[in-house]
Amino acid sequence: MPVRPRRTAAAIAATASIALFAAACTGSAHNAATDDPDAETTITFWHGWSAPSEVKAIEDNVDRFEKAHPNITVKVVGNINDDKLNQALRAGGSNGPDVVSSFTTANVGKFCASGALADLKPFLEKDRVDLDATFPKVLQEYTQFEGTRCALPLLSDAYGLYYNKDAFEEAGISAPPKTWSEFTETAKKLTKAKGDSYEQLGFMPNYLGYETVVSHYMSQWDHRYFDEEGKSAIAEDPAFAEMMTYQKSLVEELGGFRKLDKYRTTFGDEWGAEHPFHTGQVAMQLDGEWRLNFIEDAGVGFEVGVAPLPVADDEVDEYGKGYLSGTIMGIAPGSDKQNAAWELVKYMTMDTDAVVSFANAIGNVPSTLDALKSPDLKFDDRFKVFLDIAQHPESTTSDNAVNGSAYQDTLTDFAQKYENGQVTDLKKGLEETAAQIDRDIARAK
Repeated sequence: MPVRPRRTAAAIAATASIALFAAACTGSAHNAATDDPDAETTITFWHGWSAPSEVKAIEDNVDRFEKAHPNITVKVVGNINDDKLNQALRAGGSNGPDVVSSFTTANVGKFCASGALADLKPFLEKDRVDLDATFPKVLQEYTQFEGTRCALPLLSDAYGLYYNKDAFEEAGISAPPKTWSEFTETAKKLTKAKGDSYEQLGFMPNYLGYETVVSHYMSQWDHRYFDEEGKSAIAEDPAFAEMMTYQKSLVEELGGFRKLDKYRTTFGDEWGAEHPFHTGQVAMQLDGEWRLNFIEDAGVGFEVGVAPLPVADDEVDEYGKGYLSGTIMGIAPGSDKQNAAWELVKYMTMDTDAVVSFANAIGNVPSTLDALKSPDLKFDDRFKVFLDIAQHPESTTSDNAVNGSAYQDTLTDFAQKYENGQVTDLKKGLEETAAQIDRDIARAK
């Protein structure tokens, strides 16, 4: 699975690197590649996976590509984060990559607007690719920005609710909650106090909890980040105030911010066997489909259930939707082997057998419509929940922006201050945050 670490100082530094790159990049949006894709050549592919099983899955896919394209040799370089990627794209030259992948869909707006990745329109038109017949709508959206498509989806992620079935049975709960008001009652029933801490917490609602970030919560309310003029809509759209009011009430119902945050510091690593859901410290967990593999590897001692996240109480007819993201793949604008690079991108993102094999190997959701329906896709009933979320018509992702994830960072910073009591006037805070987002985007443009 694509490991997506929480936004730390390193991640923020990577975003800053992209900002510098936007000013320096000279990539052309009117790609006019002239290399012969049938000629004997070697291309370099950089990706971010690092776990041995993931690296093997990539290499197996590349091996299949090379058998289908015996004239193209692919040099694979793994464990490349966005910071390294952007430095190489900015520098250009023969030592850089021809094909790249990134886990950071939030930065597609920057990648496309700055020319950090080549415009794929000429390649798609040349091969007469029907995007609507190939990829789900949401995946099409997060791989383009303002009409420029600089990336294609390479597997996707869907977020849902994991729950401890044993804890549910003990608490007399027969089914996972479908609305947020039901969720609050469920989380309270599952919570067992232990002094000034917890023996078991129903759910960790804090924004610094694993995956409980603003964008993942917001997916369960109908919302829009920007209006028709491209201005921030977070102060005008009532969904944002509703979500933050609900989240803060959940924090209070489960013990208050400080008590919860103290308990959060006892959690093990998000990507290790000591994850708090694995250990029984929390009975419900917001997470992506990849958690199934981690649960199996950790050998948890209880039965695990999976369901969609709850929805707003007045949107129960949309139950089953969720937040979507994924890995993206593109071509370096400075590559002099872009036609050969396109062959690899096309194969890994659109060949059904390649997509299915890769999805099976690393436990991610396939990114094409054909792969989602392939009889060769291996999954159990729990994984099917994520396949259904990925295809739900109301599932969403975060909007792209010219300055990448900066607007999400600004919104998250405000949400955390509201959550912990530093800010008390929600309406005023949202208005000021919207104004800051607009100023930042104007500067980026």
